[in-house]
Amino acid sequence: MQSLAKRFLSEQDRKKIIQTVREVESRTAGEIVPMVVSSSYSYPMADVIGGMMAALPASLILSHYIGGWLWVGDQNMWLFLGILIFSFFLFHQVCKRTPWLKRLFISPREIQEEVEEAATTRFFREGLHRTRHGTGILIFISVFEQRVWVLGDKGINDKVSEEHWNKIISIITDGIKQNNQAEAICLAVKEVGNLLEVHFPIEPDDQNELKDLIVKDE
Repeated sequence: MQSLAKRFLSEQDRKKIIQTVREVESRTAGEIVPMVVSSSYSYPMADVIGGMMAALPASLILSHYIGGWLWVGDQNMWLFLGILIFSFFLFHQVCKRTPWLKRLFISPREIQEEVEEAATTRFFREGLHRTRHGTGILIFISVFEQRVWVLGDKGINDKVSEEHWNKIISIITDGIKQNNQAEAICLAVKEVGNLLEVHFPIEPDDQNELKDLIVKDE
């Protein structure tokens, strides 16, 4: 089964984004890296909470009816525990493998914190802080969380306000809601390019220092 990140963009979508990044970078010294990950974190407690919340009422109902039919009597507690353990394992796996269900058991605050932390980690791991003029920009898209985060290196952030980054985020999130993520990412890259072109025009010896698109399973 394909990961969320791989299903998010088709091969044609990826080629289109890479081409857009290269066209934009041909006009600016900035380095733009769109990155798509399946998830920023595994959220194991969400699986536990979801599994237990479904297993407990199911176990109470099943043990009542099965116990009544079998006339277990004093052994009903052991019957309940057995059904609870089986139900928990079953619903835990269902929650783990069903993204929309799992998200119900994660707070928006936790999701945002994990996405920001993952984006920051990836920014440094992929070397966006090592460009010659501090012009690396990460457009981080976390599919499971349905969140987008934009990080710019110091050279960029000294010139570009957070308001501009919020606009880029809105462009992509609105596009994703319309199931038009590839076009939205390309549009966001062009908007970033327009910002960079003003402050960081292309230089004669400019080189492509970073990857044009990164898609990760995790």
